Amino acid sequence: MGPPRIPGRTVLFQRERTGLTYRVPALLSVPPGPTLLAFAEQRLSPDDSHAHRLVLRRGTLAGGSVRWGALRVLGTAALEEHRSMNPCPVLDAGSGTIFLFFIAVLGHTPEAVQIATGRNAARLCCVTSRDAGLTWGSARDLTAEAIGDLVQGWATFAVGPGHGVQLHSGRLLVPAYTYRVDRRECFGKICWTSPHSFAFYSDDHGHTWHCGGLVPNLRSGECQLAAVGGGFLYCNARSPLGSRVQALSTDEGTSFRPGELVPTLAETSRGCQGSIVGFSAPHPSRCWGEGHSLGIRNPPCPPHLYPGIQEPCANGAGTCGSWVPRCSLCQPQPWGDGPGQPGAGPGLAGNREGWGLPMSSAALPQSPTWLLYSHPAGRRARLHMGIYLSRSPLDPLSWTEPWVIYEGPSGYSDLTCLGPVPGTALAFACLFESGVRASYEDISFCMFSLTEVLENVPAGPEVPRTGGKAWGCCRPS
Repeated sequence: MGPPRIPGRTVLFQRERTGLTYRVPALLSVPPGPTLLAFAEQRLSPDDSHAHRLVLRRGTLAGGSVRWGALRVLGTAALEEHRSMNPCPVLDAGSGTIFLFFIAVLGHTPEAVQIATGRNAARLCCVTSRDAGLTWGSARDLTAEAIGDLVQGWATFAVGPGHGVQLHSGRLLVPAYTYRVDRRECFGKICWTSPHSFAFYSDDHGHTWHCGGLVPNLRSGECQLAAVGGGFLYCNARSPLGSRVQALSTDEGTSFRPGELVPTLAETSRGCQGSIVGFSAPHPSRCWGEGHSLGIRNPPCPPHLYPGIQEPCANGAGTCGSWVPRCSLCQPQPWGDGPGQPGAGPGLAGNREGWGLPMSSAALPQSPTWLLYSHPAGRRARLHMGIYLSRSPLDPLSWTEPWVIYEGPSGYSDLTCLGPVPGTALAFACLFESGVRASYEDISFCMFSLTEVLENVPAGPEVPRTGGKAWGCCRPS
């Protein structure tokens, strides 16, 4: 095998001479075409407190390439006297409605100030589009409806950033995190907080929204979600603990089991947002043999039309990623440095009993879903955007070493599955922060196939064999 291939990239957002900076990408693929929606924050400077408004570029995928439209400011995605941050889109395939979630933060109040004082300045908002992102409705403030009195116990919160998901049941999920106030000191001037991931969800096509329960035990923050085999919802989150945190839900995000560290996915020194996307594991005869080649003539699943839902393949091989022919349905620092880990306190939906310890990997059923993960590969700084593969998402030791798709400063990212495109059976796209001297100079876009992933990820855990036994826990070689 020769040196790893680096896919071509297109710069979609670039820092301007005036200091105007673009950060925090989010990427969504919607029918028809598909159409690609690339979102970002437009900031007056790279600083979080100088976030201003959200912007969008629409792209059309045709013939294996994307034609991008001009940058547009999303003027309705804003509240007066607030700054718009953390774009987090999700598509309801049944109605064709795109929900663009974001937080609106009062003035220039930094997250660090909210954490230090225990006084939240963020609002939960969304705007919707019913024409694949051409037009957008007015901002809807969902704070009272979706969070209610719980917000009084939060120092701050945010969504995503990155994409949300829709499950086969139709449930819409928006990843989120909060800094929970665990203890207030005298006069309310000092508080002790801990970050915890969770999800907002809707079971009525986005008419109403609700809070799910917190990942109860480990400090976890910016996160993304994916449906995996065995009826599990998988959460992968940023953490200040040296490596990523993963947690599973058996009730579609209403609550989460205790999280566990993922030692094969190291964080940078201060942590960084990362993205995950799930897709159907290809048939063993097509890629588990020598060369890991899928081949173009035999895609793992039939072509699909709508992103956002996972459904069994016709051949019974698992889920078909995020495409089904169906119409029914940061730097956000600091991460609190206190003595020890917080206890498994009450989640957002109230106290939950019987949490117990995390489920052991050996006790978990085999997953027909694979995951891709994007994150800077540097361990001391945000450098070298990497793509990681897990063939057994329920096993935290199953991740490969990264395939570096961009060498240089890199930061936040978002992945999407494009389904079959001309020339390949299954393709993906990544929107990520990049630069020459700093990771916030550009936001770049690139595409690659599953075949390329399999050919370029370094040697890692053995590919599991078929059979009735659970996949073993194999550390990367």
